[in-house]
Amino acid sequence: MKLFYVYILKCSDNSYYTGVTSNLNDRFIQHKSGKNPDSYTFNRRAVKLVYYAEFTDINLAIETEKQIKKWSRVKKEALINGNFDALPNLAKKNFSSK
Repeated sequence: MKLFYVYILKCSDNSYYTGVTSNLNDRFIQHKSGKNPDSYTFNRRAVKLVYYAEFTDINLAIETEKQIKKWSRVKKEALINGNFDALPNLAKKNFSSK
């Protein structure tokens, strides 16, 4: 059974990059080495792998990657830190007036 990975890298500027791949090790090496000068991580190396999840369905992996890319930094950090109970609440907007 082929596996696919959704992963999050922490870049040198403390931003997060989310991607999907079928070979996590090779893809991570590509990010670290700067194989693609046009990639987001090229000028933000060194990168650190901070999260990954395995999928057997590429479509679900791509859907998850797209979803995570839309998340706030706080929500991504909750996922990275394994604080799964906080994820639903971090999706809610605070409409209280100041």
